Amino acid sequence: MRLPLSPDQLKKLLVDQGLIAPERFDELYQEADRKNQNAIDLLVSEKIVERNYLDDLIAKTLGVPRADFSSLAMDKAVVQLLPEDVARQRQVIVFGKGEDGTYNVAMIDPSDLETREFLAQRLQGRIQPFLASTEDLDRGFSVYGYELGQDFKKLISDNVRESLMSQSKSAEEAAADLPIVGIVDNILSYALASRASDIHIEILEDSTFIRYRIDGILYQVMDVTKAIHPAIVARLKLLAGLKLDEHFAPQDGRFRYQIGNQQIDVRVSTMPTFYGEKVEMRLLESSQKPLSLEELGMSADLAKMVSENLKKTYGMFISCGPTGSGKTTTLYALMNILNKPEVNVTTVEDPIEYNMRYVNQTQINPQAGVTFASGLRALLRQDPNIIMVGEIRDAETADIATQAALTGHLLLSSLHTNDAPTAIPRFFDLGVPPFLVSSVLNMVLAQRLVRKICSTCIYSYDADDAVRATLTAQLKENGIDPSTVEMPTTLYRGKGCSVCGMTGYRGRLAIYEALTVDEKMKELIIAPDFSLEKVRAYARAHGMKTMFEDGIQKVELAQTTLEEVLRVIRE
Repeated sequence: MRLPLSPDQLKKLLVDQGLIAPERFDELYQEADRKNQNAIDLLVSEKIVERNYLDDLIAKTLGVPRADFSSLAMDKAVVQLLPEDVARQRQVIVFGKGEDGTYNVAMIDPSDLETREFLAQRLQGRIQPFLASTEDLDRGFSVYGYELGQDFKKLISDNVRESLMSQSKSAEEAAADLPIVGIVDNILSYALASRASDIHIEILEDSTFIRYRIDGILYQVMDVTKAIHPAIVARLKLLAGLKLDEHFAPQDGRFRYQIGNQQIDVRVSTMPTFYGEKVEMRLLESSQKPLSLEELGMSADLAKMVSENLKKTYGMFISCGPTGSGKTTTLYALMNILNKPEVNVTTVEDPIEYNMRYVNQTQINPQAGVTFASGLRALLRQDPNIIMVGEIRDAETADIATQAALTGHLLLSSLHTNDAPTAIPRFFDLGVPPFLVSSVLNMVLAQRLVRKICSTCIYSYDADDAVRATLTAQLKENGIDPSTVEMPTTLYRGKGCSVCGMTGYRGRLAIYEALTVDEKMKELIIAPDFSLEKVRAYARAHGMKTMFEDGIQKVELAQTTLEEVLRVIRE
């Protein structure tokens, strides 16, 4: 992504402000270039400068105002003057028009004269550029999604009607029918505009219904006649390179979908059900950058603790949680920190969700004999320093991973457990002896994902007695003395607006609990009378916050709602 300032201008700005030494800037800029990352994002994640402050400095340097859509109003009619694909390609939002006919345009790079001239010609008017962050632009693009949502059902209905009049006979012909192509394109486009992570296309006795998973919650979008279900499935199979004539066995594939300059990798899974084939699609942004620890939702203290453990040259770092709790995203963030020129980082994954530059990533393929265990065994012959295993699922993988961590490798992986302390007996269940667990385990991080309050429509209210009673009961259920936790007095919610799709939430972040293995913890692990309760009690006494406590802290910081924290904790 193009920067609003040249590297030399950005360096001079930060050095003149006393925020960074010239040598440190050169080092970070080279690292950003090596990883193909945005230098500004790296400066922010390394805590060189706070994002809002840096944006203010850049805007002042360029002599343009900031485009903060949490306070600036967007005129939807003006936004629509520029088609979404053009807006995304140019990374701009035309959000207002002055009385003199000047158009207000939010831009990632206000110094981009070619784009400004293009917009002036396209809109037939003068341009007033505003500096925008990627988050500002995402809010602007949500207007297109809202408008698309208004027309989505009509677009689908029109295409359904045309499809039913089609005379196509074979699956191949149906998949290539323009109305079916239009239906699938609209389903994918609306999913992207809605920030959906998954699309479910399911067939019932009398209809086919489409559901999107947005910020972890499934929403039913619409029903269509089941008569076109086989054609929709055929179209998606064709895109994903699957067998069109196979209807009674599960199939998996993937394809790449593009809208404007945004590319999405779509993982497709088909499954036979009673009334026909169900399709599930996972949407993965191919250009998504790994998040920093703070962007994931870690507090400053936890981020520091994690960073210290990542400095160790051997041992295990385990991420825990149920399916869909963000474990893989956390592992990618950790790998991004560890991805340095002087180390060899290798992975075995199922699937490879994001491509990371300079990381050797291997996709497991059981049909070809590449499993987590065999892949890990092969990786050990590739002279790795750091290994990431997507998941430790069986005794063989656990044994090889333990031996790797014991022989001078730093190993990152995930386990399916409900909390951090339970990872220890889970290793016992997988056949790893207690003395080995105590020797190799460095840190266990458990997590859940909560929805963030929409910053556009957030409001506050006072906590009442019912809220305090609910909190007290949940703390007691978690084995926490309520008197040791400060109850929040002010809570926050989102009213619901076009930016968040009337849900009051936009985006997600994680709540965490972290267990570090010190000498005393090692003694508890190898004790003949091992007790999970003793482990929990020791960890709590030495500073471990539970996920619920971390959630309460994020409620106080207006990042999420109490209802959200209670929902994920009770799942």
